[in-house]
Amino acid sequence: MSDQTDVLQGTLDLLIMRTIALGPLHGWAIAQRIQQISDDLLRVQQGSLYPALHRLEHQGWITAEWGASENNRRARFYSLTKAGRKQLDIEVSKWARLSEGVNLVLQRT
Repeated sequence: MSDQTDVLQGTLDLLIMRTIALGPLHGWAIAQRIQQISDDLLRVQQGSLYPALHRLEHQGWITAEWGASENNRRARFYSLTKAGRKQLDIEVSKWARLSEGVNLVLQRT
């Protein structure tokens, strides 16, 4: 069994938006940053990441622009929109309530 945990789709939007809140990143860098910040506990598979990015873009919460990556490859860089920042606040609040509920069940059973 791996020490890493696959990220559930329900939390993926939150993780992506939080990761790009500080500045634009391309897809691979988003996945790497999530894995790095989580001390390698979370990993985002490309098969989940890119559909999530497209979904967030379609919802108007992120935008994408073409640019050059660190190794001079052409890549799409994703940024949070104003609407995305508002949605991020909503998602963080929902996550806090959900986490609190799960913790209560774990502590009381």
